[in-house]
Amino acid sequence: MDHSLSEASGDSPPLSADVSPDRTATIMLAMLPKIGPRTLVALLDHFGSAQAVLAAPGPALAQVPGVGPKLIHTIRTAHHHVDLEGLLKWCDENDSEILVQGTSQYPARLNDLPDAPPMLFVRGDITTDDQLAVAIVGTRHATHYGLKQAERFGYALAKAGVTVVSGLARGIDAAAHNGALNAGGRTLAVLGSGLGQIYPSEHEGLAKAVAADGAVVSEYAPDAKPRGGMFPQRNRLIAGLSLATLVVEAPDRSGALITARMAGEQGREVLALPGNVTSRASRGCNQLIRDGATLVQTVDDILESLGPMRESVTTSDGHQVRNASELKLNEIERTVLEAIDAESTPIDQVIARSGQATHRVIATISVLEMRRLVRRLSGQYVSRI
Repeated sequence: MDHSLSEASGDSPPLSADVSPDRTATIMLAMLPKIGPRTLVALLDHFGSAQAVLAAPGPALAQVPGVGPKLIHTIRTAHHHVDLEGLLKWCDENDSEILVQGTSQYPARLNDLPDAPPMLFVRGDITTDDQLAVAIVGTRHATHYGLKQAERFGYALAKAGVTVVSGLARGIDAAAHNGALNAGGRTLAVLGSGLGQIYPSEHEGLAKAVAADGAVVSEYAPDAKPRGGMFPQRNRLIAGLSLATLVVEAPDRSGALITARMAGEQGREVLALPGNVTSRASRGCNQLIRDGATLVQTVDDILESLGPMRESVTTSDGHQVRNASELKLNEIERTVLEAIDAESTPIDQVIARSGQATHRVIATISVLEMRRLVRRLSGQYVSRI
């Protein structure tokens, strides 16, 4: 029998014509109470789609680990628990949108997570440029040194064309966002609450500025108030959206260390700014360095640590970036690099393609070689790394 969403969950409220059944089902399922990310993933893996989950009979739902009688009842009566029409109306009235996993708008990097949220609420825009992103995190109780460094790195990364990701919290997070905004760059803020419950409330102005030059992101319903357990959960998204996570200041018990651990588990780079050995605020950073995190002093350290990327990224200015260090190149260096293939390329061909003088190309190749972007194969041949 062909079960529709309404058959599975009663008479659903009318929806806009541009809301597809698959998207409708995913939103409804994700908004049900007592369903965490891992249970959602398990349900979707088992049934293949949100529509199939909502249409499934109780015995079939019971076969999924973690799904008991109460949750089965919730799924079978989904429309009683989710005001879908009201949710969509709120998003429309508050310049927000819902990004569903599996669509082109959903951040590709989050697909690497085993418990990626099936949907995100977003105010602002997530673009292809945001694939080049670095998280900056740290303590809410930052020192003057920590605040200045977070702002400095946020500014320098944004100037280099890297999106700065953080959590809109007091202290290091806010300084990092402000640094990126002051540079005229992009920044993403991931919330541990809903978009309608900005926390802390004094950062509503900052959230508005972030949305204008990036995006404010949450996996929670707009009216979800912040609770302690929501912040560690959102930290996986901060790490997941980023190629690397930089911890600027963190005591030995800090949420920033959770983000760093999650970044490591996700196979992302973990970076730390060293601090005074007598400063409680730097204990976590110094421990990370002791345990193998990359010590960072300048933005060049960050870009070098990222190295070659799994997939090249096309930036908004049309350049193909394969290595984050390319972001620091000047126009001539970029022109020469783009004239070099991944395979063996004759230097004479590089000169012809780039349109630069011979002596300038030779000198530039030496610079690119020192930056580990190209390698000489012989006196007359070169290739990209």
